[in-house]
Amino acid sequence: MKISLVREPIRLVKVTMSGDTTSQRLYSLDALRGFDMFWIMGAEELFHAMNTATGGNTPFWKALSDQFEHPAWNGFHFYDLIFPLFLFMAGAATPFSVGRELEKGKTQKECLMRVIKRGFILVILGLVVNNGLQLPMLLPALTIVGSIYLFSMAFKWVKSTIGSVLLGAALSVALGFLVSLIISAGGESIQVTGVRFGSVLGRIGLAYMFANIIYIYTKKQSTQIIWFCALLIGYWLLLKFTAAPGFAMGDLTQAGNFASYIDRTIMPGKLYLGNHDPEGLMSTLPAIGTGLLGILAGGYLKNSTDSGSKKAARLAIAGAICIVIAWVWNLDFPVNKNLWTSSFVMNVGGISLLLLSLFYFVIDVKGYKKWAFFFKVIGMNSILIYMSGHFIAWDHANHGFFQWLGQLIGNPYNAVALAITYVGVKWAFLYFMYQKKVFLRV
Repeated sequence: MKISLVREPIRLVKVTMSGDTTSQRLYSLDALRGFDMFWIMGAEELFHAMNTATGGNTPFWKALSDQFEHPAWNGFHFYDLIFPLFLFMAGAATPFSVGRELEKGKTQKECLMRVIKRGFILVILGLVVNNGLQLPMLLPALTIVGSIYLFSMAFKWVKSTIGSVLLGAALSVALGFLVSLIISAGGESIQVTGVRFGSVLGRIGLAYMFANIIYIYTKKQSTQIIWFCALLIGYWLLLKFTAAPGFAMGDLTQAGNFASYIDRTIMPGKLYLGNHDPEGLMSTLPAIGTGLLGILAGGYLKNSTDSGSKKAARLAIAGAICIVIAWVWNLDFPVNKNLWTSSFVMNVGGISLLLLSLFYFVIDVKGYKKWAFFFKVIGMNSILIYMSGHFIAWDHANHGFFQWLGQLIGNPYNAVALAITYVGVKWAFLYFMYQKKVFLRV
């Protein structure tokens, strides 16, 4: 049972831990989501602080610190996993949320409108994260997203006339985006040059939305697998046989790849790296595959009659196979988070499957839950803690409470202690919210 404190789509809800809502919720999903968010709510700074404290000369701490930095272009570090793991987990939760709504009798259209609304709310939140709540920056952003959203509401008409669900959704978004370009070019009253439209939450919103549309309108997992393969192979072939003007076919450099060229051509505002945005429109296509892989995993956990141990084992085997495929594919299509290459999808998907297998086996099969409570508290309010840094001065709170501890310890390990307390302050806030059973829902 949920008691809404605010009635808007983005809301704080107070949840009572009773009834069938929680009985169908896997503890491991919240724990793994929390484990994922743990690393971007400040935990990674512990390794950077230790590396600095040891003068950068200790191979162990330097190696760990490097793993919490993104590679310049090709390659893979642990930090590259954080973003796609969250999208994978959003997909894994779909059979337990959207799937359950369908089982309860909600129509496909009702579920469709729900995921479209949720997707574009995440896009708007991403714009807020990128650009803040400054009115001159926010108005053009909301104008463009609003036009996309209005056209998405015309989906039923497009679907009925064209007959294709996914094509209808894609055309609705494309039409809305076209209108947004016309509006943005209409005069100085709407300035978009300083707005960055690509965002982490926007990528999650769009990929989640299209992956869920595929889920809602496909009854068989085999069909979802076909979609997954088509997205990855199609994206590979697209980048392999195209390039930006003036570059050789198949060029995958930052300036020469076709995906970045398309983003430079059609995306309004500014790109994160000038000539490339890691959360651009084109690389959202394979990101849909990341969400679909999560849906496949969640569907297997929910619907399979296999024993819990067998489910965990099969997820682990699938994860290992994905990783092998990724690094074989890497020989022709490099693992690259910036482009969200198909090999990258397979690599992070494989690791995500291994982690889900481990968490599911330990927590839900064997019943060892107490250790995971720390992560569950984070996972239950993941969007709140992600956005909170843009509205709460956590550094000031941390120093206000624990500056004395840093002074007591002294250089060079005071930064290490404050990195630990920084995470502790955030967790205490989330624990307070958890105790009050108040969560940010989209």
